[in-house]
Amino acid sequence: MKTYPLQTIISVARSLSPYYMELYKNLAEKDWKISDIPPVDQKDFWEHNTVEDNRLLTGEMTDGIIFKSGGTTGKPKFSVYSHEEWETMTGTFGYHLAEGGLEKGDRVANLFYAGELYSSFLFLHDSLQRCPAEVMIFPISGAAPMEFMARELKDFRINTLLGVPTQLISLAEYIRNENIEGLKIDKVYFGGESMYEDQRDLIKEVFPGIRIYSVGYASVDAGLLGYIDEECGFNEHRVFDEYNIIEIVDDESGKVIEDCNREGRMLTTNLSRLLMPIIRYPVGDRGIWIEEKGNKNRKFKILGRSEEGARIGVVTMNVDNFLNILHLLKPVFHATNFQMVIDHIGKLDKLTLRIVVDDPGSVQSEWEEKLLEMIFSERPEFREEIAINGIHPISIEWIGPDELMVNPRTGKIRRIIDNRFK
Repeated sequence: MKTYPLQTIISVARSLSPYYMELYKNLAEKDWKISDIPPVDQKDFWEHNTVEDNRLLTGEMTDGIIFKSGGTTGKPKFSVYSHEEWETMTGTFGYHLAEGGLEKGDRVANLFYAGELYSSFLFLHDSLQRCPAEVMIFPISGAAPMEFMARELKDFRINTLLGVPTQLISLAEYIRNENIEGLKIDKVYFGGESMYEDQRDLIKEVFPGIRIYSVGYASVDAGLLGYIDEECGFNEHRVFDEYNIIEIVDDESGKVIEDCNREGRMLTTNLSRLLMPIIRYPVGDRGIWIEEKGNKNRKFKILGRSEEGARIGVVTMNVDNFLNILHLLKPVFHATNFQMVIDHIGKLDKLTLRIVVDDPGSVQSEWEEKLLEMIFSERPEFREEIAINGIHPISIEWIGPDELMVNPRTGKIRRIIDNRFK
């Protein structure tokens, strides 16, 4: 498993990537600290990562694997890994799965989703293959019919489930409603989104005595982020020392936070990727340190989404995606601002879009129809998840400028309000 010193990552990025060359034009050649390196602006980053005339990558895409994490009305977002980088990522993640409770003899059903350049199923499959604990893998996938899942779980005496919470909840409800007995499930690992207390209660009701774990913390764009061990609580993870650098930075000053329990935006630097360098990249989450600086594999806690994007169930809507939608809808109506509000209601996530218009009283019924039509075009997963009761339908509120929620300390607009962790 190959990693590089931070100096090498920076040197390769600034010499071979036009994007990083421009970003680091004022960075000293040596004797810099990581806090001296300019953080990535996500919008700028993705605008340079194009299929044709790419200005982000440090070389040609000739040997590796590509995943997509983007919409349709804006520029598609894709992440690329060389074969060596992918093996390092899955090998490292797989090694730490054993610290998270996987044991020799576990029979593991992979219920993550596959296809259409989606990464999670393949990522977990390859990671499981590299786990030091000897486990049997059942690649069922999240798209399989519930009756098929339940039958395989029973026939093969599967004891461990891996999947996104909404799918795991749907499976548990199916098993309960169909009165299926004789299952041996004693462990479940969730990923892709948080599993909240009401969801955990349902899982425990259907599978008495079950142990519930996070499968770990990673994303297709940022790569490795964190792993769990037996000391990790809800939404807590440990840094992959030697494979990535996690920073928590102050919202206003951008200064690095080292103290425990001080909330900030999370940045990551990947130490194994050279083809598509990830350096001080915004993870999209907020967090706090819960162990003092100097601890090996220092532990942190995720507190919810930051300003980069909203994740509702398994669907992500980035701020720039929604800005693009509003721009395209200017012939229909003109929005002067917006906020995304995320709640967790009755075991499901809910997105409310607060759209600022000059006169909320003049809103026409067709505006909401057009807006939802564009959202479903940009993110078809919203329609799919709503249809299978994976998330609540999207709500839209038309408001005036004085109704925006702001940061009480700075007066700045709160673009994303995540109420799920309060």
